[in-house]
Amino acid sequence: MSEVKISAEPRTEFGKGGARRTRRAGLVPAVLYGHGEKPQHIALPAREFAAAIRHGGLNTVFTIDINGASGTTLALPKAIQRDPIKDTYEHVDLIIVKRGEKVQVDVPVTLTGEAARNTLVVNESTTLAVVAEAMHLPSGFEVSIEGLEAGAQVTAADVTLPKGVDLAVEPDFVLAIVSQAQTAEQLEGETAEGGEETAAEGGEEAASTEE
Repeated sequence: MSEVKISAEPRTEFGKGGARRTRRAGLVPAVLYGHGEKPQHIALPAREFAAAIRHGGLNTVFTIDINGASGTTLALPKAIQRDPIKDTYEHVDLIIVKRGEKVQVDVPVTLTGEAARNTLVVNESTTLAVVAEAMHLPSGFEVSIEGLEAGAQVTAADVTLPKGVDLAVEPDFVLAIVSQAQTAEQLEGETAEGGEETAAEGGEEAASTEE
């Protein structure tokens, strides 16, 4: 987990037009809420925010210094809207957190190693929901699939959790499944069968037309 200090400006313009003007100014529209506080509409520096997310991931805790406000606020990104074409941030929801409190987050899971030959690994989920202290959030987990045979599953129980981190899902929550891969011969056989069926259907249609 990383903690990043970032400045913010109060946002007074709302709606699509206001959001566009905010983004043109090099800022990201954001809403800060939680812990019974009244939602605050703010704008974050786009480059600094993007750099923080690239470096620390989605579970980066921000220490936000809002211009004109007293003190700073700790917050965690709750929802991020991105423009898939421009690869820019359109809007951010930030939830206020306190030091020492536990929060639920989705942590990326990376599979390492290679399963047995002639197998196919299917990812059921690339993240794992856990509960951890807000200032000590894990940045990612690694799980080895080295040598796993067809029929094996990778579940939440296979993830080694750091001290103070608990699962937010059942231990049998499936992250990945190892299945038998089709051989070249099997694929050729299916192709040949498909061709025969198509030819047979064509013959039947021709016979029907003649009738």
